Amino acid sequence: MRAGGVNRRGVLLGAGASALLARAASATELDPRLPAGTREEAVMEALPGKQDLIKLTWRPPNYETPLAAFADPITPNDRFFVRYHLAVIPDEAELANWSLSIGGAAAASEKTLTLADLKQLPHHEITAVCQCSGNRRGLFEPHVPGVQWGVGAMGNAVWRGARLRDVLALAGVKPDAVEIAFRGADGPVLDATPPFRKSLPLTRAMDENVLLAWDMNGEKIPIWNGYPLRLIVPGWTGTYWMKHLARIEVLDKPFDGFWMQKAYRVPRNMFPSAVPFTTQDNDKTSPITEIVVNSLITAPEAGATMPAGGFEVRGIAWDGGSGIARVEISLDSGATWALATLGRDLGRFAFRPWSFTVAKPASGAVTVLARATNNAGRTQPDKLVRNPAGYHHNIYATVTVTAA
Repeated sequence: MRAGGVNRRGVLLGAGASALLARAASATELDPRLPAGTREEAVMEALPGKQDLIKLTWRPPNYETPLAAFADPITPNDRFFVRYHLAVIPDEAELANWSLSIGGAAAASEKTLTLADLKQLPHHEITAVCQCSGNRRGLFEPHVPGVQWGVGAMGNAVWRGARLRDVLALAGVKPDAVEIAFRGADGPVLDATPPFRKSLPLTRAMDENVLLAWDMNGEKIPIWNGYPLRLIVPGWTGTYWMKHLARIEVLDKPFDGFWMQKAYRVPRNMFPSAVPFTTQDNDKTSPITEIVVNSLITAPEAGATMPAGGFEVRGIAWDGGSGIARVEISLDSGATWALATLGRDLGRFAFRPWSFTVAKPASGAVTVLARATNNAGRTQPDKLVRNPAGYHHNIYATVTVTAA
């Protein structure tokens, strides 16, 4: 099968085998703030090639990374979350004859490239967070429609591939180019469903950090995460990270597809962006782009009993590419804050680990708040920025434990 085709005989890979490995999600594997319906229906399930993930939907597959997998700042491939909009996903056999086509109105020529062709280009690596725009949507109050993600619709990996700009140079980019559009090899069950296509502004597409990756954490990208080639847009939300990349088009006008014009949009000026996507703006809304500054407490788990003599709190922090300047901890509902210790810096687009020692807390319930500040001076807010689609949930991280 050439890239871009889909086979509707197989809606999901390994459906039969996967169903045999389902089990109920335990209380510690789901955020206690998730809607009751989500907590009752979610199960732990091992997709082929994966360890247990939190299954939220099946058609299309949407599987969340459990909290325990974030103990290390690099998310293992077999624990990395799975996010699809369309249910027809090609398997490796169907992608055996895969190729990538490049063209469009503002391309100087049409090119067709194999993976071997792409690997002739200079290789580059970057460590970067891939995060669904709707991560933590299930924690919005009041709740909004969409996949009710908890905290695990994200992961941090080392991506290896060729720079997008080097690939575009093979076809040539005309002076009137405005945007670069992308299409993957996954497809809809019904022909009336819009194919999943996205675009980037030319300036972002030409950034040295934007890759076409074939490796993830030193191995080929798993089929569930975009094999054989995935677009990597560090600092921008995962909606742009096209999986099973099949077609690139150099456009001389803004792309007008459904997933740009109608979906993944927020009210104008609600969230700042270092690289505004002005060609996709309208009078009322803008496309969602950069990841906002955020943090997550990875240990201890909510409800755990901890020593009254003291205990360690650990977590991760990240943003859209400015890098993390500091993480602060409060034990008195935000009245006072103390600095946490930052761990190894894996790069400005990566998770930054941190830790903090709680010394001799009062016996009983202890609520820990964490907030991150990035190098651009932006700090996590204490109140939710409400928007209709439930994007950018980044209020303080919290956990309540018992000191005894």
